[in-house]
Amino acid sequence: MTQTAAFTPSSPVSATQPQRMQLAHLTAQMDELKQRGTYFKLRVLDDQQAPVCTYDGRRVINLASNNYLGLCNHPRLREAAIAATERYGVGSGAVRTIAGTIHLELEEKIAAFKNVEACVVFQSGFAANAGTVSSILGKEDFILSDELNHASIIDGARLSRAKIKVFRHKDVAHAEELLREIEHEPGRKLIITDGVFSMDGDIGPVDKLADLAEKYGAIMMVDDAHASGVLGRDGRGSIDHFGAHGRVDVQVGTLSKAIGALGGYVCGSRDLIDYLYHRARPFLFSTSHPPSVAATCIAAFDLLEAEPERIARLWENTAYFKQQLGDAGFDIGGVTTPKSETPITPIILGDGRRTMEFSKALFEAGVMATGIAFPTVPEGKARVRTIMTSEHTREQIDQALEVFVSVAKRLGLF
Repeated sequence: MTQTAAFTPSSPVSATQPQRMQLAHLTAQMDELKQRGTYFKLRVLDDQQAPVCTYDGRRVINLASNNYLGLCNHPRLREAAIAATERYGVGSGAVRTIAGTIHLELEEKIAAFKNVEACVVFQSGFAANAGTVSSILGKEDFILSDELNHASIIDGARLSRAKIKVFRHKDVAHAEELLREIEHEPGRKLIITDGVFSMDGDIGPVDKLADLAEKYGAIMMVDDAHASGVLGRDGRGSIDHFGAHGRVDVQVGTLSKAIGALGGYVCGSRDLIDYLYHRARPFLFSTSHPPSVAATCIAAFDLLEAEPERIARLWENTAYFKQQLGDAGFDIGGVTTPKSETPITPIILGDGRRTMEFSKALFEAGVMATGIAFPTVPEGKARVRTIMTSEHTREQIDQALEVFVSVAKRLGLF
């Protein structure tokens, strides 16, 4: 009987082996970030996403999470996830077109909630945007995109190979000027905007852009990632906020923020959704969500309508926090940057190094608030971005405000 020899590596694997020079340019770029003071390391969350939680062993007031309504930890969502895991297991096994689907109930739930014919769920909001834009347009078409739209919209536009026209932020007149220039060009025209812009927290002019789409026969698309669960009746988003039902052809939303779980979705006509089932590459070539995620999201949409007081608390906390920050002398937008209108409230510092130093000092003093600099935001527009939730108590908010003021004074920001 022949024995098979155990595998022995020819040389030991060592974490200290010299780096191959083929990627030396990446090291140089990281060195540049360190020199600019904008290099960062990922923090480790030691417990649950909550108003107060533990990062890297330090207990902090959390103003960095997208968990707007506190649903990440809601008992009903936990119960739904556990029950689905026990019934279906931990994974779905393949893409939905090959191994079947248990996600249709979630899609039907979202479609009814958003007042549309149909919905398709993607693995992330990024995949939903990029997969949709790149699927429904081609190189003969045109995309008119707000200059501050999310990166997933930008990438989807590039993948579509359509001709891209960028209009000034929320400038409807400029959008119309660009539309007039291409009005008689062959190809479809798509207008796309964020419902809520993720860096400045301002609301997109969905109603006015929908007017333009109707006037020029364009497709209207809105990314409602930060509006879902925040704006509109029971968190139905910016389309509901503006009363624009039936006027937006493509609605994108997320399951990763106010909904408290993971994923993205696209809502619209039955034909749009069937087309995306057949042509959207992220849907076709990525394994679908674990069953527990689908079940969790179904429970979350039930809660949005059952517990409207969560959204009310979110807006009460937001109004109070903004007022106190402004009264303390912080630049929270409206001068050199757009004015925040939502629970996203940036504190504008401008300089990237100073911003990251402020964020680090806040963390050491007990407040988690993320520093954001170029290239995520333009040069000179660096900020500490704060996000309020429904679950923060007034005591926690006041304590965070005290830390902001004391740290800012210590660093000479006032």
